[in-house]
Amino acid sequence: MRYVSILFATFIMKINSVAYQDNIYLRCLDNIANKPKTLYIIGELPNERLKTVAIVGSRKPSAYGKELTYRIAYDLAKRGLVIISGLALGIDAIAHQAALDAKGKTIAVLASGLDNITPMTNRCLAEDILKNGGAIISEYPSGTSIKSYQFLARNRLVSGISDFVLVTEATSRSGTLSTVAHALDQGKEVGAIPGPVTSPLSAGCHKIIQQGAHLITSASDILSILSLEDEAPNQQIDLLGFTHLEVEIIKLIESGVRDGEQLKKMTKASSSEFFRSLSVLEIQGLIKSLGANQWTKK
Repeated sequence: MRYVSILFATFIMKINSVAYQDNIYLRCLDNIANKPKTLYIIGELPNERLKTVAIVGSRKPSAYGKELTYRIAYDLAKRGLVIISGLALGIDAIAHQAALDAKGKTIAVLASGLDNITPMTNRCLAEDILKNGGAIISEYPSGTSIKSYQFLARNRLVSGISDFVLVTEATSRSGTLSTVAHALDQGKEVGAIPGPVTSPLSAGCHKIIQQGAHLITSASDILSILSLEDEAPNQQIDLLGFTHLEVEIIKLIESGVRDGEQLKKMTKASSSEFFRSLSVLEIQGLIKSLGANQWTKK
């Protein structure tokens, strides 16, 4: 191990090298092809085997893809599941950020050495992952130059560490689908979010759903597949304990407004604040999704 002072401006972290067999959380990698001889890690891995969901997809998602990715990642992290992805632009970054916003644990798997966090625009996100008790992993030692094939190789680790792989938005030729292929080879559960049939970004999701992947519309679908009890309360909750924005959303839905985009415009909230509040209300059992970004009171 050695100190890495070039990664982060505000603190210094160690790169630790471990064999996956020696770490209880990573022992699941014994079931994958081309097992990594050594893994390099910055940060903290869980000290027990926790249920883990990989969330992957397009680097240029639509507003629909961003919304569903954030909501599902947030809800899963809030329930204590680990969110794992590749720290790439788009879906990966949204999933990591949602887990952080939910005060959950998230892990990033890189296709480069840990002395070269890429893309540069996500270095602040990487720092936040570490500050909040997460980890960044690579099978490549420091100083390894990046090759295109390493991104595809990285995907087998993302799926190998996870219990469920979710594709939220992807084209029919997306590199994301390699993660799905690895997951199927590893015997992992795979799911995808359906989208507009006219959108190229939904084509990859529809393709794997047609091939047998689970159709996913909410975090509850994944919890059910993983046989995890959904403990969201069904009883009414005193709205005095909620924020002004959450109360406003409830009142708008009670008045008949169901469309998520319309709700967001009427509340004049930022995207992150709105989706966070929406997720809190769904988790608390006050509202439920009807699909296609439509909501109703539960």
